Amino acid sequence: MNPTNYDFAIIGGDMRQIFMANDLIARNYSVIVYGLTDPSLDLSCTTADSLAEAIDSSQIIITPIPVSKDGRNIIAQTAQPDLTITQLCALLSSGQKLYGGCLTKEMKKQCDNLGIYYHDFMEQEEVILFNTIATAEGTIAEAILSSTTNLHGSSCLILGFGRCARTLAEKLKGLCGNIDIAARSHLALAAANAASFGTVALSALEEKIDQYDYIFNTIPSLIVTRELLIKTNPDVVIIDISSAPGGIDFPSAKELSRNAKLCLGLPGKYAPKSSAAFLTNYLLTNLERSDSYVFA
Repeated sequence: MNPTNYDFAIIGGDMRQIFMANDLIARNYSVIVYGLTDPSLDLSCTTADSLAEAIDSSQIIITPIPVSKDGRNIIAQTAQPDLTITQLCALLSSGQKLYGGCLTKEMKKQCDNLGIYYHDFMEQEEVILFNTIATAEGTIAEAILSSTTNLHGSSCLILGFGRCARTLAEKLKGLCGNIDIAARSHLALAAANAASFGTVALSALEEKIDQYDYIFNTIPSLIVTRELLIKTNPDVVIIDISSAPGGIDFPSAKELSRNAKLCLGLPGKYAPKSSAAFLTNYLLTNLERSDSYVFA
């Protein structure tokens, strides 16, 4: 198949990729998809019968954010035996462009070997910062749905003070929550203090953890151990938004009847249309900057 039949090939994903496809079509670009079956997909969008057909149909390949949860299979709305990282790498050819989030080492190596331009959305500061908005709002939505009490006036603990944690802290502050930040880094604690948040060293959590109504973890390593869980308020709501497997001892949380959940992919769940609009604009701007690309 001629590799310029379609302007874009979207491989797998969630509702963000559905909205991206619709947005691109609304801008008069041609799109072929594979692994997406939502009924809201624009009727003028072509659905490929195989990964090979989709990859061979366009010079610009868009993959999910993240591209995979297990490092092997590509995230998609419909499971397909050929939707794997290995298959995708085998089908890529020189001259194509690859976009996606959290691209694997295998994908990057194959692109380097073939001279393929690749762009990882989640390595771009402006994308990461925009992503924190939907992540924070989704985190708050999960907290509200998991609790029978108001966030207003509640005692909230945020573990970590990176990008997501900072946006989350500001959103919770806007809801009149009482926010404490726990971190290892003295610099992070100083930044939290400068932003008018309470602070607590991770090493001192054992003394204070029983005071919180909500605990939000953003640190991708085990922080809330069984020993800490035992000391928490029995009615506490614990939301973990760090990378899997998270920073909470979930087996112990279940055993102790603590309300704890790992919440991943929140932008795709709670704000797919907003996320897609940003990604589409970012993608087209990047293509304009990278070269004078001529669409099919």
